[in-house]
Amino acid sequence: MLDANLKQQLSQYLGMLREPIELVASLGDDQKSTETRELLTVIASLSDKVTATFDGDDKRRPSFIIRRASDAGAWVRFAGLPLGHEFTSLVLALLWAGGHPPKVSEEALEIARAIEGEHEFEMYFSLSCHNCPDVVQALTLLALNNPHVNATLIEGGTFQAEVEERGVMAVPAVFLNGKMWGSGKMSIEEILARLDTGADEKAAAVLAGKKPFEVLVVGGGPAGASAAIYTARKGFSTGVVAERFGGQVQDTMGIENFISVPYTEGPKLAAALESHVAEYDIDVMNLQRAEKLIPAKELGGYHEVVFANGASLKARSLVLTTGARWRNLGVPGEAEYKNKGVAYCPHCDGPLFKGKRVAVIGGGNSGVEAAIDLANIVGHVTLIEFDSKLRADQVLVDKLASMKNVVILTNAQTTEVEGDGDKVNGLVYKDRETGQEHKVELEGVFVQIGLVPNTEWLKDSGVELTPRGEIVIDDKAATNLPGIFAAGDVTTVPYKQIIIAMGEGSKAALSAFDYLIRNEAPEEIAEAAEAA
Repeated sequence: MLDANLKQQLSQYLGMLREPIELVASLGDDQKSTETRELLTVIASLSDKVTATFDGDDKRRPSFIIRRASDAGAWVRFAGLPLGHEFTSLVLALLWAGGHPPKVSEEALEIARAIEGEHEFEMYFSLSCHNCPDVVQALTLLALNNPHVNATLIEGGTFQAEVEERGVMAVPAVFLNGKMWGSGKMSIEEILARLDTGADEKAAAVLAGKKPFEVLVVGGGPAGASAAIYTARKGFSTGVVAERFGGQVQDTMGIENFISVPYTEGPKLAAALESHVAEYDIDVMNLQRAEKLIPAKELGGYHEVVFANGASLKARSLVLTTGARWRNLGVPGEAEYKNKGVAYCPHCDGPLFKGKRVAVIGGGNSGVEAAIDLANIVGHVTLIEFDSKLRADQVLVDKLASMKNVVILTNAQTTEVEGDGDKVNGLVYKDRETGQEHKVELEGVFVQIGLVPNTEWLKDSGVELTPRGEIVIDDKAATNLPGIFAAGDVTTVPYKQIIIAMGEGSKAALSAFDYLIRNEAPEEIAEAAEAA
């Protein structure tokens, strides 16, 4: 199960254990149980601080708990084999149970330990889901640091009947005390913010205590990280405030066009961005959603950004990098059946539709790539494109056309997603040439039709936007308002690419630098007047 290289790496990691841990498995007679026994036996053989027993009585088989030998009350349970993307989660669970410190703030750990009340988490993941490890690891950390919190992490492919019974059609899916609690990627900070009823007030108080920045970057994706690094290197006091550091990159799977790096994955790149930003004196404020912009009243003055929790921050210069999000179809049934058959991440949710019929909406690169990936998992794929031809690269179109379980429909306008009240069972589209409507019977719909800029909060700010909502910028990344710059997918810059966003972020930062050195702050003007 583990090759020699993995065993060697795991042995090195287990050498970092500070105290003994126990693995307690509940097994059946199936192949997965045999593989689980083999895996746990290997782990135990690699460290004298690990013991494995196989007399557990949990109803899910195979499953196993990880706990400290000295504290049987704090544990995390894996149901199914945590391999693939989750092997790292397994290794971290072993290390954290064994006393190795996690790479999270002490403040987050203190909040985790202080959570009161009984919390029974059940979380479903798939081995191909790149959003799931963050949630798996966050719940693991929470469970191992608070005996009032239990977490059972379930590999959906092993427990397919349970997945269908509970109506799980998108991962990660989190249940709390038997009820659906959350879906999608969540960090430990986001989970704690939901559990801690006073989180908003605490966060607002922290922001209220911040002094004005010279440069405030709003958004933490590639453009924002690049801008912050450039302004910090110029010696300016710099803050980054973001709803989610890493932005949409966190939801991107394979990246093969980031020059000098043949292949990486979104979460890895996001972690690298965060690590690079941490090398500088940059104040990163995560989990903050901007709701209003109040521009400065005078040249060189302070702009103000107001956040959802009521707090605000001021800065002499702003770099807006709030990025974009997946565009919705906007047809009846889409919102009703979101996570009940309507999905936006084929890598995350594709395995849940194994052997079933699905549609992919969108004929660009994202849509065609999604259809190719899904065709290797599901029973049948119908690709629906509004235009008269697919807009993806020809090499992708040729690959898709060669797949036998794929039907391509062009000049087709999706008009409705249908379902039985609990889950999707069909899709209606109109032939744009004849006007005739057709229904496709299926179980899943994957929407891949482009992006929407995150600029709703700027509507009444005075910042010029296009009819599509993009921030209008010039060749120096400047908006129409002095001291306010913008970069990345949120702007009118053509070609929404990670590498372009990074370059635009650095350009915006250099423009902000130029603006600041040419325009004195109001207090400097006042001091000059007094001196005269």
